[in-house]
Amino acid sequence: MTATKISYDTGVPTASIELMLTKPQPDYDLLEVEAPIPREVDPMLASQGFLDLLDEVRALLHREAASHHLEVVQLTGAICHDQAVHRPGIWIVLREKGQTKEMSPAARESVARIAEAIQCAFHLS
Repeated sequence: MTATKISYDTGVPTASIELMLTKPQPDYDLLEVEAPIPREVDPMLASQGFLDLLDEVRALLHREAASHHLEVVQLTGAICHDQAVHRPGIWIVLREKGQTKEMSPAARESVARIAEAIQCAFHLS
């Protein structure tokens, strides 16, 4: 699995972004980012360091989404699967404002740029 996965929903103007942490995040006290079973990722997701990371991602995300006519529907931690290893990740759902059908090509491009901005800003992989 790649470190970033973007899925665009059919028939609705939403997209989801899954950002998997593949490297330790010492700034957030996340020194171990892999586990052999999914249940062992839960303490990582509940840690203060991960919550701090989510808060910083939230600030960047809201700023970027607003400038691209998108709104944040969901931002949460996720258990990501990387072959036989499980990792903490960030799950984001964005919606294009004012759109009732599928997300426009411009909004899709913005979603990809936002995912890249988050990945780069926080060195997630």
